[in-house]
Amino acid sequence: MSARELVVLGTASQVPTRHRNHNGYVLLWDGDGLLFDPGEGTQRQMLRAGVAAHDLHRICVTHFHGDHSLGLAGVVQRINLDRVPHPVTAHYPGSGQHFFDRLRYATAYRETVEIAQVPVVGEGLLAATPSYTLEARKLSHPVESFGYRLVEPDGRRMLPALLAEHGIKGPDVGLLQRAGELRGVSLDDVSEARRGQRFAFVMDTRLCDGVYALAEGCDMLVIESTFLDEDRQLASDHGHLTAGQAAAVARESGVRHLVLTHFSQRYPDPDDFARQARAAGFEGELTVAQDLMRVPVPKRST
Repeated sequence: MSARELVVLGTASQVPTRHRNHNGYVLLWDGDGLLFDPGEGTQRQMLRAGVAAHDLHRICVTHFHGDHSLGLAGVVQRINLDRVPHPVTAHYPGSGQHFFDRLRYATAYRETVEIAQVPVVGEGLLAATPSYTLEARKLSHPVESFGYRLVEPDGRRMLPALLAEHGIKGPDVGLLQRAGELRGVSLDDVSEARRGQRFAFVMDTRLCDGVYALAEGCDMLVIESTFLDEDRQLASDHGHLTAGQAAAVARESGVRHLVLTHFSQRYPDPDDFARQARAAGFEGELTVAQDLMRVPVPKRST
């Protein structure tokens, strides 16, 4: 399996700080790169993190607040400057088409790369590739906002003991996988179902059905936790989550690895977010995101 990891470019909410850039996250998945929410400074953070424009295949914007989209202009121009040799697809709320157009053509530059615009106009499937499907769910925020969910197709896990029992080895294993049957032995005879991996990206939102639909059964959930639990009312008023709420979603949804991010500048100690996530009962792997961090997607559970 090719490398699957999250590269964190920025983790601040609303305004950057000395130690936190505006939002930006790149999911590297079997040779594809998906850039989520390129806030201001994303192009420079990519350079610092070792992510090239050539690595990008999709840009996914959850909503058009500045900390999630102002970097789009620079990223689009960099893609064209570097003459990325493949098309790049952009997903974003269709209601914000005018914002996307302004950012895409913020200044003069030479277009050299095809950037396909596939706006999100409702919940459901956005794209299907051999390696994953990408879908969107509506969130609850003062402006229209969508979260994204990537799902690997289900497959089969070959069982060595059963392969040996049926005398299948070497190149014949590959033949069986491709054909589904070999010398009277079916794929079901020597393998078991293997659930595809799942990844979700949930930014600015209150608790809503979309949050749970995105998080359900995820191997990795990247989710905003702008506020601490003592400011729960403030979070709701502004369309955000607390650390405890985000962790409770992860617990109830069976998430394996929880990545908390999008932190308000009002909190000086990031460890408080981890403490509140654990207090909410989440027992899986937990990461409080920091800029330029690389977080591997968990290996498939056996």
